[in-house]
Amino acid sequence: MAKQKRNPFKELEASLREVPPGMKKKVMNDIAAAKLIMDLASLFSFNIGSALRKLFKTEKNN
Repeated sequence: MAKQKRNPFKELEASLREVPPGMKKKVMNDIAAAKLIMDLASLFSFNIGSALRKLFKTEKNN
């Protein structure tokens, strides 16, 4: 008969346990804080390239 192969993914699934509620809450808060920082950085740096180009642009007098 065919020999049964070992599936490492099934072993990983069997070893899963529930995360403690305190740790889960801390991770979710950290993710929310990181997302807030990224959103604020995006808000303040969205047009920085355009603003710098306009700041240093010189007009030719015709």
